[in-house]
Amino acid sequence: MIHKFTIDQINIVLDVNSGALHVVDDLTMLVLEDYLSLSIEDILNKHRDIYSEQEITGVCDEINELRKEGLLFSEDPLQNNDYLPGEGVVKALCLHLAHDCNMRCRYCFAGQGKFGGSSDLMPLNVGKKAMEFLIKSSGSRRNIEVDFFGGEPLMNFKVLQDLVYYGEGLASANGKIIKFTVTTNGLLLNKEVEDFLNCHDISTVLSLDGRPDLHNYMRPMPNGEGSYKYVLPNFQRFVNSRHQEDYYIRGTYTHHNLDFSKDIFHLAGLGFNSLSIEPVVAESGKDYALQEEDLPVIEREYEILAQGLLEYARKGNNISFFHFNIDLDGGPCLAKRLTGCSAGYEYLAVAPNGDIYPCHQFVGRKNFLLGNVFDGISKKEIAIDFRRAHVYNKPECMDCWAKFYCSGGCHANAEAFNGTIYKPYDLACKLARKRIECALYYNIKKGLDNSQ
Repeated sequence: MIHKFTIDQINIVLDVNSGALHVVDDLTMLVLEDYLSLSIEDILNKHRDIYSEQEITGVCDEINELRKEGLLFSEDPLQNNDYLPGEGVVKALCLHLAHDCNMRCRYCFAGQGKFGGSSDLMPLNVGKKAMEFLIKSSGSRRNIEVDFFGGEPLMNFKVLQDLVYYGEGLASANGKIIKFTVTTNGLLLNKEVEDFLNCHDISTVLSLDGRPDLHNYMRPMPNGEGSYKYVLPNFQRFVNSRHQEDYYIRGTYTHHNLDFSKDIFHLAGLGFNSLSIEPVVAESGKDYALQEEDLPVIEREYEILAQGLLEYARKGNNISFFHFNIDLDGGPCLAKRLTGCSAGYEYLAVAPNGDIYPCHQFVGRKNFLLGNVFDGISKKEIAIDFRRAHVYNKPECMDCWAKFYCSGGCHANAEAFNGTIYKPYDLACKLARKRIECALYYNIKKGLDNSQ
């Protein structure tokens, strides 16, 4: 399987199974269209009015050589839907420190932080038990991770501090290295919090949607006031305090800002250089929900974003855009390419009461309750189901050229829209395919620019 596309007059060919990328001329694009279905003689007859026989046979010879090397039309590396990824150990936990929030974001998938339940903060004893569960469940794996999430996790900052101290000590005593991450809306990101996060090298995800009016509309305070003027100074001070390292500004684009590249460049203009913006996931009845008819605009916007980021780079201002960070040489291991985030078996979420779910987006969906940190995993069949939900077990993924980049998409979105983790959310697939094309183009073009 190959995938051919053109952006900014650059013809790119991806060999899906090997991951090999080729920048080719127009003739090669034409020949590849018929290479497997027509004979060399038929290909010559089809194109001899425009190209010479020498040019056409030269292209065919080059394709033949690349095919022999396994760089074009390569064989599937697995061809086995019985493959079961994962090592049988838990590598990371997402701890819901707060099922409560001090914002009222319109698109919040967590129901203003309550995840379909009541306001709640994780007690220290539950968090400690979760840390012990992670140590025990991680087996011989040395590197483990804990994400602090919510709601707004900084509403439970004292417990966060105590869990970092406890986790560091527990990991050290068991010969492990623990890495922490926190996702915050920034309202409580004061100097005390800043110093603690920096002292313990805690990675941060900072929620900021972009331009002030857009951010204020989508991310208001409980009283309806906009939050931009409160969080922006906190984010700028915090990012400067850690010298622009180990953070991401994470935004969301909706039907109201289909021109989201402007939000990225607005954030870049504020001095942030590690950026991400995600498509909103929402019911079609919501005014901010993305619609099928938005696709052409969004697809063009990703191209505008890629070309704009290249202009930034040419001026010496490198912006790290999360979804364009693709390793063209090695890339992730096979298991990651087939399953992505490993939710449900290697990555789990823990609610404030200690209940365990496949990931933060499944919290509160009782039919996905795996167990509790005090008693362990009781429904191992759910974990097995998530291990089996890789691209070879998803019919829509099997013939998709992007499967080894998107890894089958988000399980939670698939289940929410289709009632099963085995059928990807179609709109998200279309967005991902275009985003991946632009990521490949961006990296190839950046390499070409650097070589000149």
